Amino acid sequence: MGEHGLRIAPSPAQATGGVEWLTSAAPVPYPEAVAAMDARASAIAAAEASECVWLLEHPAIYTAGTSASEEELIAPARLPVFRAGRGGRFTYHGPGQRVAYVMLDLSRRGRDVKAFVASLEDWLIATLGRLGIEGERLDGQIGVFVHGAKIASIGVRVRRWVSLHGVSLNVDPNLEHFSGIVACGRSTPVTSLAALAAETDMARVDQALRAAFEEVFSAEAISASSSRSP
Repeated sequence: MGEHGLRIAPSPAQATGGVEWLTSAAPVPYPEAVAAMDARASAIAAAEASECVWLLEHPAIYTAGTSASEEELIAPARLPVFRAGRGGRFTYHGPGQRVAYVMLDLSRRGRDVKAFVASLEDWLIATLGRLGIEGERLDGQIGVFVHGAKIASIGVRVRRWVSLHGVSLNVDPNLEHFSGIVACGRSTPVTSLAALAAETDMARVDQALRAAFEEVFSAEAISASSSRSP
């Protein structure tokens, strides 16, 4: 266990198949989250752990994907900035935003990264539908939108055909922090469940995420553990 209760090694049950769901109650520092996720993805690739979805929040930060340009960081002194190994450009993470790190074995799921990203969009749209919100895609953009405003982002990396990073859904974050970056390289407005007067109870959002995931990915869940990492 680390300072924040992060557990790197898989539990014995994780090698039995299915998708394990983990939830961290307190915001997880970004470097520690990436280290835990990397370790779990390596264990999945080595057939030493099951697939995993990790639900968490981060302290307020900006992260830069592999396509990020420095000109898109408008307020570099506002929040800590971290380089991320995921695809995409700059994005904001912080309290009130549900991050879902998705560690899946794509060797078992067709080895089609484009189709995988589309499935993540389907998952988010189905989740929003369960919360009474109609999400949609926009041509030429990755993520999910409501009335033209972005409510959910996607940024993934694939290593040894195991996915890392995942999605973020704006539940009730401080949307003003998005003004410090050109989010995802575009001037698209952002929104949240709170701004849409929708459900903001994180436990209920998590329930919707899990139910929609199992519907879209036809995944068998093996556990729903709290307050720990992969």
